Amino acid sequence: MTNSTGRRVTANLALSLDGRYNGPGGANDFGAFSPYVTTEVARNHLTRIHEGATTALLGRVNAEGFLGYWPSVAVDENADPRDRGYAKWLVDTEKVVFSTTLSETPWEHTRVVNAPAARVVADLKTTGEGDILVNSSASVIKALLSADLLDRLYLMIFPAIVGGGQRLFDDGLPSSKWKLAHQETGDLGEIAVVYDRVR
Repeated sequence: MTNSTGRRVTANLALSLDGRYNGPGGANDFGAFSPYVTTEVARNHLTRIHEGATTALLGRVNAEGFLGYWPSVAVDENADPRDRGYAKWLVDTEKVVFSTTLSETPWEHTRVVNAPAARVVADLKTTGEGDILVNSSASVIKALLSADLLDRLYLMIFPAIVGGGQRLFDDGLPSSKWKLAHQETGDLGEIAVVYDRVR
């Protein structure tokens, strides 16, 4: 058995009321989510998720989307300070991108891995310090839920039923209990929640 440093594995994702992280139009269908992503509650939540995190885990698609957008926010003096703070963190922090197709790392402070998420997380937990954040990458989150390796969930719940799209919590996950660590409700009915795994 390998030694663990006690690093916490966290994950963040936005969900509709019917538990979906995108709409029926496919992986890029976020139309129902867009009214809520720039609210005060959502921006406060964005700050919360990366506090204490020193490693970001990303799937390739998310990495390409995020790293095509956030670096410009990091240097935009007119951007919301919370957005800039997150953007600077994402640019500067250690990033691990899961991919079967990338052969080189197109971003600074990044390494590409082609390995099961559970194994990568187990290796990361043996060195370093700070939280390991799975950054809005549902495929990685699902794999770690299946392996019961997540310690904290940061969820934004948006008051919309999208009626189709991909769900985070698939049937067949191992049962688990979670404790509410934080909640905040916005004027539009959006809710930021933080759940810690009870072991």
